[in-house]
Amino acid sequence: MATTEAQETTRAARIPDWQTVRDMAARLTTPLHPDDYLSLINPLWSARELRGRIERVTPETDDAATLVIKPGWGWSFDHEAGQYIGIGVEVDGRYHWRSYSLSSVPRRDKRTITITVRAMPEGFLSDHLVRGLEPGTIVRLAAPAGEFTLPDPPPAKTLFLVAGSGITPVMSMLRTLDRRDTMPDALVVYSSPTEDRMIFRDELRELHEKHPTLTVVQRFTDEEGMLDLATDLEKVCPDWRERGTWACGPAPMLDAAEELWAAAGLDKQLHLERFSLELGGDAEGGTITFANSGKRVEVDGATTLLEAGEQAGVGMPYGCRIGICHTCTLTMASGRIKDLRNGEEHQEPNEAVQTCITAACGDVTLNI
Repeated sequence: MATTEAQETTRAARIPDWQTVRDMAARLTTPLHPDDYLSLINPLWSARELRGRIERVTPETDDAATLVIKPGWGWSFDHEAGQYIGIGVEVDGRYHWRSYSLSSVPRRDKRTITITVRAMPEGFLSDHLVRGLEPGTIVRLAAPAGEFTLPDPPPAKTLFLVAGSGITPVMSMLRTLDRRDTMPDALVVYSSPTEDRMIFRDELRELHEKHPTLTVVQRFTDEEGMLDLATDLEKVCPDWRERGTWACGPAPMLDAAEELWAAAGLDKQLHLERFSLELGGDAEGGTITFANSGKRVEVDGATTLLEAGEQAGVGMPYGCRIGICHTCTLTMASGRIKDLRNGEEHQEPNEAVQTCITAACGDVTLNI
């Protein structure tokens, strides 16, 4: 009697998938670290590295999105509003790392964190995070860091000076103040090219309606031009000298703020958060050897030592990636390197170097 198509389907369902069986057997017979077995059960169960799972990606504007992340084992929710985290995403078989400010409120009961990312024209990873990252993706995380935070209690009078995606750490602060019902006399001066590109615009209006002490001044630079701190700040915030100020945005805005506050003798009242660092020029390049692993990589003079290590698959320490936190510092066993910020060269054996802002001038050996 001929078998029906349904019977064949049933029989096929009962036959084991031998490739699956082979894979399981290989895992059981190949020596693994205990952490590897845990990761097979749940990818977030790793004691060797901090991991997270993308829960959802929520569009904020046409070119910005908020990523909701569920951290795995080892994560502490004791961070402060305004701090940043590192996130490593695997693309084409290699992990790419960047740092982004947390936009969420530090809360243990939520069990998730958020970062809000704007896709930059030249930003390979930022574009992938905003438009190409699927829910369920496992990412690597670096613990919260940074000193762009509010004191507790906050100053009685506060100025938040932000532009573009510089609103993200400030949004974490405002959400935290709202949750604690401790909103001070706060003025947010927020520049954006257009209203449509203004991240969190609706939530900011809601916060303003809820808290009479919070004022939001919007400036749309495509129509009104860039905010000139030397002439415009006095108009939008006449008492800026009396306020503790937190500023985050493009480098020219922050440079102008530093100059203005320094001229007024108010340096200690100004707190800055820079998202990027302009590295001028480059070095000669060369072969970089990572002594502990024996790995080598040849790079050009525009590639930092940190980027070189990541290309070679070395677990490089890092934090801010802009030369502020010194988390990336390693010992240079031999060679000569250039500081890409100022062009200074260093070649002392066993010298501590910041890998995120230095490049090789010839062959270099690092102790890692």
